Amino acid sequence: MNTFPVPLTGTDNTLMWAHEADIGLAAQQQLRNVAYLPWTHGLRVMPDVHYGKGATVGSVIAMEQAIAPAAVGVDIGCGMTAVRTNLRTDQLPDDLAPLRAGIERSVPVGFAQHNGEPRTVGRHKALAKRYQDMLRDFQGLKAGELTFAARTGKAEKKAMEQVGTLGGGNHFIELCGGDDGRVWVTLHSGSRGTGNQLAQVHIEAAQKLAHNRGLVDRDLAVFLSGTQQMDDYLHDLWWAQSYALLNRDVMLQSVCDELYRRIPPIRFEEPIRCHHNYVAVETYDDTELIVTRKGAIRAGLGDMGVIPGSMGTGSYIVKGLGNPTSYQSASHGAGRKMSRNAARRQFTAADLAAQTRGIECRKDEGVVDEIPAAYKDIDDVIAAQRDLIDVVARLQTLLCVKG
Repeated sequence: MNTFPVPLTGTDNTLMWAHEADIGLAAQQQLRNVAYLPWTHGLRVMPDVHYGKGATVGSVIAMEQAIAPAAVGVDIGCGMTAVRTNLRTDQLPDDLAPLRAGIERSVPVGFAQHNGEPRTVGRHKALAKRYQDMLRDFQGLKAGELTFAARTGKAEKKAMEQVGTLGGGNHFIELCGGDDGRVWVTLHSGSRGTGNQLAQVHIEAAQKLAHNRGLVDRDLAVFLSGTQQMDDYLHDLWWAQSYALLNRDVMLQSVCDELYRRIPPIRFEEPIRCHHNYVAVETYDDTELIVTRKGAIRAGLGDMGVIPGSMGTGSYIVKGLGNPTSYQSASHGAGRKMSRNAARRQFTAADLAAQTRGIECRKDEGVVDEIPAAYKDIDDVIAAQRDLIDVVARLQTLLCVKG
């Protein structure tokens, strides 16, 4: 029987789908700092909760008439996309290494980016229109005039060339086998360097405002509704969320094109898309609230979502139950149980190879911090939120691309 949610000691507006004893002290303090803000209507904590920059990963913050840009995070609009194919896993080639190499040629990873407009954009009219609209609207970003890179044109060039790129860290592209016997494509990325720069500009602007003086954590500085600063931030935020979605859509099309070139009978169903670092205006308790999901997905009734595990452990496809107690939210993934530095100290490339045996992926020191043992058990995380989501499919990783 599910014992969640439970309250966070010392708060009257926080409910958690995790046991307090399992949450690190630094993350607990972050949660309390958010809960005590005068603008916080309520705070919900997902089972993948862990300490994060700006605000706790796995938190859903509902504020009245305010928003904290650092709580949204610097990878605005980061999220997941998944698509099921008509292929059975036994139709894939025995050696997936050439396929991984082909995907890595099509999608720049790590610090790499395209040289000019991504080729995939030019081959698909619908993407080309969205791409041109996005670059046109770049000129109207409110943070643009505040940065040297924007004034010199370097920021626009970077935004143009990073569309359809993966990045590094926990971002990935995977081929998975579903428990339905079908092959799935999943990927995880966000708004890349452009979203990061926009976030940094607005975070610094918020920290200078008089009403934020004396906050226990300057990363929780807020903009207030009805102000130009708030309007400017939301304008740029909505753009960055759309940019992140376009980035994932271009990547997905690049991967699908590569798969079609190698396996012509392949066909793709409608993609499942979900942000997990984003803002939405929603109504709860008869009150219009600004809801920030930092490492959480929307799980409204019937909403389809993707909750990944870690490198090599696969993902879950889920359907939201629309539980208002969680502000209709669910976890965004398994969540880390140790920091990247701790993982590098504890594990080696040999450990990574052992934990990803049978999976076509990088197995070198450069991605040891993404080793499965650095993450919580995805099955346990899913079990803790059975009142928030129904499981549609369990996916197992067959191929993983990392930056």
